Formats: sequence, structure tokens, C-alpha cells
Amino acid sequence: MLRKLVFVLLLLVPSVGLAFNEGLGEPPPQVERQTPASSVAGFLEAAHSRDTVALPHFLSLSHLPPEQQRAEGERLGRRLMFVLDRTLWLDFSSISQEPTGGSPDTTTVTLGQVPLGRGMRDIRLRRAEGPDGAPVWLFSEKTVRSIDALFEEHGSPLVERLPAWLFLRPVWVLELWQWLGLGTLLVVALLASRVLEDIGRRLGERAAKLTKSGWDDQLLAASRGPVRYALVAVLCTAGSRVLMMPPPAQHALDLSARSLLLVSGAWFVLRFVRLSASFIEEKVVSGAGEDVGRARGLRTQLVVMRRIIEAATYVITASLLLLQFEGVRNVGVSLLASAGIAGLVIGLAAQKSISTLLAGIQLSITQPVRIGDTVIVENEWGWIEEITLTYVVVKVWDLRRLVVPMSHFLDKPFQNWSKVSPDILGTAEIYADYRTDVPALRAELSRVLNNEGRALWDGKVQGLQVTALSERTMTLRALVSAADAGKAFDLRCIVREKLIEYLGRQPHGLPVVRAEGLLPAEAVGSRTGPALPAAGDRNVVAPETRRE
Repeated sequence: MLRKLVFVLLLLVPSVGLAFNEGLGEPPPQVERQTPASSVAGFLEAAHSRDTVALPHFLSLSHLPPEQQRAEGERLGRRLMFVLDRTLWLDFSSISQEPTGGSPDTTTVTLGQVPLGRGMRDIRLRRAEGPDGAPVWLFSEKTVRSIDALFEEHGSPLVERLPAWLFLRPVWVLELWQWLGLGTLLVVALLASRVLEDIGRRLGERAAKLTKSGWDDQLLAASRGPVRYALVAVLCTAGSRVLMMPPPAQHALDLSARSLLLVSGAWFVLRFVRLSASFIEEKVVSGAGEDVGRARGLRTQLVVMRRIIEAATYVITASLLLLQFEGVRNVGVSLLASAGIAGLVIGLAAQKSISTLLAGIQLSITQPVRIGDTVIVENEWGWIEEITLTYVVVKVWDLRRLVVPMSHFLDKPFQNWSKVSPDILGTAEIYADYRTDVPALRAELSRVLNNEGRALWDGKVQGLQVTALSERTMTLRALVSAADAGKAFDLRCIVREKLIEYLGRQPHGLPVVRAEGLLPAEAVGSRTGPALPAAGDRNVVAPETRRE
């Protein structure tokens, strides 16, 4: 009786200078238990790394005989790790990092609650005093005593029979055995869903043969594909419970399964509507005979109704997907509330409008053009002034505005002069006489760029080359560079003006037209052919005609 009374007093009153966990001996150097946060982090690190020497030192084991504390501490520590990983998501920002636990009077810290039976069980740390008088935080004795009961409800004997290497160093919140199990579950779900779909399809085809209606055939055709992925979602979310995944991982898997179910349902509705519309159209056209007006009217009605249903399906599916996320739940509610009105308003233009909006989204992601880019569209040179979800406004060089549909930039080629960088090369071609001094003209180009064109030239590229020859002239091409297309255009104009001005001052700069002829008196020839003039009697006439 006295022993029990002393034990109760030890639980109610914080012990000072009393020894604890006598059977474990001195803790290894890596064990840090000075604060609640360091104690929890150290316990999880030791448990996941299978550090059997350090693991028992984080538990209060004084209620056990000293000779059993080592073995029981290892077993209970592993079980507590399984329970915490699968039932309690620890937020270290809310766990005290002070040795006193927040205040000098604090003796226990509650990490959270875990379901046990019909109630909840607190997971707590209790402060004790180490041999040197420093505070030491351990999982409380009451928590340690409830580990086996918690493990029986939330754990499985299977995890204790798996090799230890499957539990080393979890990736994200899942351990290696859970990743392997998740991959196996996905493969099994895919195979099983395929088999179940084939069995259901064969049974459905046999049942459809017993009826004369064609609607069951449309249902079977529309379900091929969506049913398989719906079965995958159901099998995955049901089989994942065996893996005992932590709450974040289980929530993510359930969210993915629900999303797949919604997408599969929308896929089935869209396919069924399309197949049903074709089925009705074929029946009416075959029964209408020569009544072409009736067939066209029905086709128009089917097209309108099909697009309304498709638009409503898109809106409802998007709303239900958004409702799963807390951050955008209000957006999903708004879309769901306006689904009927939106479907009626979109109507006939729903498909085109949606494709245009998708084209705008694609353009904003891939960015073949950006605001301010220099482009050539429809043989018009200008700048991108505005980009919307449906059209792009191009500001033409003469201040006109060219409105281009968004699909044009995805379906047709166009020139973007500033896709990578705005700097650009420009050319200026000049026709000159064969006797033109090209090196001197090249020096004049350098002078023009460093004087009159200094504000426009970026100093990167300059050159003058003979690019073509004709029977009368040669073509010179001046190559210059500028920071953008506008400066390049102005710089080319200056180069043309100054080089033509320089050639005009040269004696043989601008092109001339030459001709050779014989004097009339000397053009007398023999019968066998024209007589050749004697040396010195030949006169060359070279009139110079300036080209403008």
C-alpha cells in the first residue's frame, strides 16, 4: 500500500533529482532532450533511422523493471512511431523550443490527440530533471502505457515483420515499403480495372442484344474508357488503407481519386452526348426521306443542345474540382451556382469560345509573343500593344491598330524580331561604279557610324561587302547593328544618305553607262566581212549618264 502511495505522489509532483530509466544507462551524445521540440525531433530521427540505442531514451520507462527497459523501449518506440506517422501530423512551429516548455510552471506538453476506442488519447511530453539538474523532456508514462492499445487500433502486425531497411529515411512522408506498396497497388488496380471492364462490357453486350433500343449500345460505347479509370480510382483509394499512410499522403491520394472520378464522369457524359446526338441524327435522317428541311432543323437543334450540355459539363466539373481545395472553394461555389446560366449563354458559340480561351491560356504560357515585341503579322510591321484571352492588338508603325485573333499566332507563321533579344541587324544596299574605292567607302561607313549614327548604333556589328555584280554596276551592302528595330531602321536611312553623298563627291563613285562605237568613214569593210579599223583609227565614245 505504501509503495502505491509513493508511486502516485511521484506522478503528481515533479521529481527533483530522482533518477529515471535506470536500466538504460547514460544516453548517447546524439540524444537531445532539453526542449520539447528537440525531444520530438530526436525521437522521430532515431525511430526512422532504427537507432535502437538512442530510441528508448526518449520514453519514460521508469515503471518497467530496469532489465526490461531496453528491449521494451525499442519495441514501444517503433510502435509509437507507426502511430504518430499515421494518425498525428506534428507541427513543429507550435511545439515549444524552450527548456521550460513555455513557462517555469509547465510540466507537460500535449502534442495532439489520437483516436482510441470511442474517445481520444492525448500524446504528451513530461518534464523531468536530469542528473545535472537540467530539464529533460520524455514521452509521459501515461502515453507510453497506451502505446500498445494505440498500435492495435491504428497499426498492423505486418509492419513489424517487414525488413528494417524498408523503414529507413522516409521520402516526403512515406517510407520505402509504402512507396513500393503504392506502386504495386497502382499496377494491380490498372490490371483489375481492365479485367472488370471487359467482364462488364461482355455482360452488357449480351444484355443489349435482348433489347431493340439502341440507347444501351450508346451507353456501352460511351462507358468504354471512363469506367476503367473510375474503377482505378475506387480500387486505389480502398487499397491504400492497407498501407496505413500518414494523413497528408492519404488525403492527397483521396483527393487524386476523387478528381479522377469527376474527370471520368465528365468524360462519360461528353461521349454519351456526342454519340447520342449522332444516333438521333442518323435515325431521323433515315426516317425523314426527302424531307431535307426537317433533317437540317433537327441537326441544328442537336448541335445547339450538344454544345450547351458540353459547356455545362465543363463548368460543373471544374466547379466540383475546385470545391475540393479550401483556397479556391469560393470560386467553385460561384461557378457551380452560375452553371445553368453560363451554359445557356454560351450556347452555339461554346466550343469556339472555349477553344479561343484555351488558345489564350496556351499563348500566355508558351509566350511566342509578349507585350512590346516587334512582329510582322499579315505583312504589317509593328509592336505588340495588348494581349487578351481572345485577341492581340498590334500597333503598326503608322499608328494604326491591327486586331489579330488569338488563334492566328498558334496556327499561322509570323515573324518575331525580339523573341530572344531586341537587338537586330540591318542592311543598306547601294549600287556603285566598278571603279569605286571600296576600302575608302568602308572607312566612310565607320566614320558615319561613329559620328552621325552614334546615338543609334550599338557598336557591335559593322561591315561593307560587295554582294552582287551586273554588267553595269556592283552592289554594296552595308551591315550595321542596333539595339532595337526602330533604331535599326533610322540608322539604315542615315547610312544610305551619307554613303550616297560620299559617292557623289567621288570622280568614279555613282554608276555610269558606257558605249563603244566606230566612225562612219572607217566602217567600210570587204565583201567577206567588215573591215577592221587600223590601230589608232578607233575612237571610243563614253558618254556619262548619271542614274537618279
